[in-house]
Amino acid sequence: MNRDLLLARLRETVGDPHVLTSATHGDLAAYELDWRRRWHGAAWAVVRPGTAAEVAAVVRACADAGVAVVPQGGNTGLVGGGVPDASGTQVLLSLTRLNRIRAVDTANLTLTAEAGCVLQAVQQAAAEVGLRYPLSLAAEGSATIGGTLATNAGGTQVLRYGNARELCLGLEVVTPQGELWDGLSGLRKDNTGYDLRDLFVGSEGTLGVITAATLKLYPAPAATMTALAACASIDSAVALLERARRRLDAGLTGFEVMNAFSLELVARHFPQLPRPFGDAPLPAWTVLLELSDAEGEGHAREAFEALLADALDAGVIGDAVVAESVAQSRGLWHLRESIPLAQAEEGLNIKHDIALPVSAIPGFVGATDAALAAAIPGVRLVDFGHLGDGNLHYNVQAPEGVDAAEFLREREPAVNAIVYDAVCARGGSISAEHGIGQLKREELVRRKSAVALRMMRAVKAALDPQGIMNPGRVVDT
Repeated sequence: MNRDLLLARLRETVGDPHVLTSATHGDLAAYELDWRRRWHGAAWAVVRPGTAAEVAAVVRACADAGVAVVPQGGNTGLVGGGVPDASGTQVLLSLTRLNRIRAVDTANLTLTAEAGCVLQAVQQAAAEVGLRYPLSLAAEGSATIGGTLATNAGGTQVLRYGNARELCLGLEVVTPQGELWDGLSGLRKDNTGYDLRDLFVGSEGTLGVITAATLKLYPAPAATMTALAACASIDSAVALLERARRRLDAGLTGFEVMNAFSLELVARHFPQLPRPFGDAPLPAWTVLLELSDAEGEGHAREAFEALLADALDAGVIGDAVVAESVAQSRGLWHLRESIPLAQAEEGLNIKHDIALPVSAIPGFVGATDAALAAAIPGVRLVDFGHLGDGNLHYNVQAPEGVDAAEFLREREPAVNAIVYDAVCARGGSISAEHGIGQLKREELVRRKSAVALRMMRAVKAALDPQGIMNPGRVVDT
């Protein structure tokens, strides 16, 4: 099939207004430029189907023509996995029109949503029936359900509820051949063969296109408490986590850590945000804790204050601030969520999304901070993330006065080698929640075992023998 025939077939499938080309619609940068503004591809066409059946027809047409398909949700990814390459030959498949909540089953505690539903809309739909969808990200106002599942997103409540994978019971998927698989089960137990759902969760669009999902819901907590605690070291933050787990158990739904420089950047670029510790110097490490309690505010406050008082008495923390209202709680979370935005204002940086056993994190931070400081005098480290589940965003900013873009271009390979060597030496992972995309594809080959890579390539070849689904991402076949 030639390209003119393919274009006609796509327009017939989804309607003229939903097939965009640079010739007919001009600048397509909203689809071609990634969130970090690091990768700028060139789509042959942007196609916006409105139903799962239309997605299947689009993929079938592209398969017949041998044209690669790049699925895209909210385009909030951080590893370049959802934008086309620069060849100008790929179809960008935008799923944002698949934005319906199909069903809410309160008895089964499930919700079925289409892939283009924004995460915040799913949270709201659950809240309207007194339930909770607990996946929570800084980008929840634009990230889509399909994208969070395709990357197995994490967020701030993984230590209690798990990653996106653990929150998904069933999927609807379009295969690379354009067939529609209906696996939208709301079952919590189903032992009928291979778990096909788990093949597609975390596959970053390389094995098929997620078009809908059945998600787990939870009862909304009776009360939520939020606090900031000041720690003199990362070891103290880990000690506080151990105490919080023992005292709060499953009630501990958030445990975030931020080093001093990360909050200095927030204060520099967003001076309107609160300063919970006043004009005192920022602590070396600040911990953000959240407790969700089923018994009510009085019980939650008693448990929270007992934990913090005990930690103060033991010298594990130096100070603590407890939010007294929903507005104050949101203000504390806003500090944490503003760190990536403050980094972007400061300039391009070398990002790492790493996972380690929690017990290994103090040793990693101490050794890697020292190694980077020795290699790059004046380097600035933005270290923050989800300490409760062992996931750090260990980001490296250029020394003051050094051009950020030049620093990224010249220093990234050497910095990555230092960081990833330290991570792997401690049994960690080079990607905790952002995925591999194109950013870490070559690093994956270096760090993953040959046996694991052979199995991954075999799965890719079996499901997508033409190699048309998001080629050049995750595994290089």
